[in-house]
Amino acid sequence: MEIRIGVQNVAREIVLESSQSAEDVRSAVDAAVSGSAPLELEDERGRRVVVPAGVLGYVEIGAEGPRRVGFGTS
Repeated sequence: MEIRIGVQNVAREIVLESSQSAEDVRSAVDAAVSGSAPLELEDERGRRVVVPAGVLGYVEIGAEGPRRVGFGTS
């Protein structure tokens, strides 16, 4: 699933593809926002993204499911 993270005072957003479930990502965001721990996520290639909780602007969690590729997919 695609995850987009907006960071305060930064024009570009962080975009990553993750195999984590939407509920896992949501709980990680909730934990980061409620405490002062950074938001830590892992992408499909095993790379970790760490964002300090104090600079989070927004986190957009895409729908779970297979990615559609090609023409005529609906």
